[in-house]
Amino acid sequence: MTAAVLYAPHDLRIEQRPIPTPSQGEVLVRILSVGVCGSDVHYYEHGRIGDFVVRAPLVLGHESSGQIVEVGKGVSPGRVGERVAIEPGEPCGRCDQCRSGRYNLCPNIRFHGTPPVDGTLSEFVIVKSDLAYAVPKEISDNAAALLEPLSVGIWANRKAGTQIGSSVLIAGAGPVGLVTAKVARAVGATRITVTDVNRNRLTAALASGATEIAVAGTDEVAGEFDAFIDCSGSSRAVDAGVRSVRPAGSVVLVGMGADELSLPLSVVQQRELLITGTFRYANTWPTAIALAASGRVGLDDLVTGEFGLDDVEQALNAGRDPHSVKAMVRPALGNSKSKKRGGQRTASHLADSTRRPD
Repeated sequence: MTAAVLYAPHDLRIEQRPIPTPSQGEVLVRILSVGVCGSDVHYYEHGRIGDFVVRAPLVLGHESSGQIVEVGKGVSPGRVGERVAIEPGEPCGRCDQCRSGRYNLCPNIRFHGTPPVDGTLSEFVIVKSDLAYAVPKEISDNAAALLEPLSVGIWANRKAGTQIGSSVLIAGAGPVGLVTAKVARAVGATRITVTDVNRNRLTAALASGATEIAVAGTDEVAGEFDAFIDCSGSSRAVDAGVRSVRPAGSVVLVGMGADELSLPLSVVQQRELLITGTFRYANTWPTAIALAASGRVGLDDLVTGEFGLDDVEQALNAGRDPHSVKAMVRPALGNSKSKKRGGQRTASHLADSTRRPD
């Protein structure tokens, strides 16, 4: 199978690897679509994010959809052929955080595309059967992959306490900021203000449910909000956002930018603001599927470019275009068919495995 493998910053190689075999409780998924995340770009450009360092060849990618082509022991053969969205984090299930339902905070979690765990920018991947969620026909391959960032937006709104009648200020109109706005609209927020420095993305924010937009650092945002959700990682945006929250309101920090931030402590104390960070999500996928399948949250409109596996570097650099929102990698685009080598199972063999008798 073909895989895009990162060796070091700006050293991405297209390689052939053996197609893996699913073990007990696992499924083999042919990847149909992978969204390019800011973390993928960061690893490509810098080779690390905080303590996570690319020390060995790594396959990036964690926003993924596909089709099950083979199952391991203990998994119903009837799952072969299912279109699925893949939850990319595999928690241990045994630690205190997992047992408390906060599996996103599991210290032993294995997360796709995070060193040293390979991701999904390849033709096939092995995942736990429980992490491959069947998706209905109403959800496209691209949208199924984007259930992952949608989960981030759901988690952010849950932390913010967004509900019917809420007012929410969102800093950053990148993909995460846009899905956060979409979720806020879906759950009934009546005032959704989005700020960014990119006017093109602000236009996308209006299409994503924002009731008003503002150019960060230029336009003044009037009034106070029940919650502020930062999806920018900008220290200036966080400072301004905190000052815009009414007493007893919430501040949710989603964006990953500076390692340290200065907060207006007197504002936090005098207004008794609740400030929290977020780390991925937990128990969001059924909600994400329901929102996308019902049409309450649209995801296909976020896609501004599709690339084959041979063009992964172009996909990783697509964000430099101010008009770009979300680049998707479709392994079937522009790739030659896998060939049988050394007795390995081939892609064509696995394609046959999805065909059911008439």
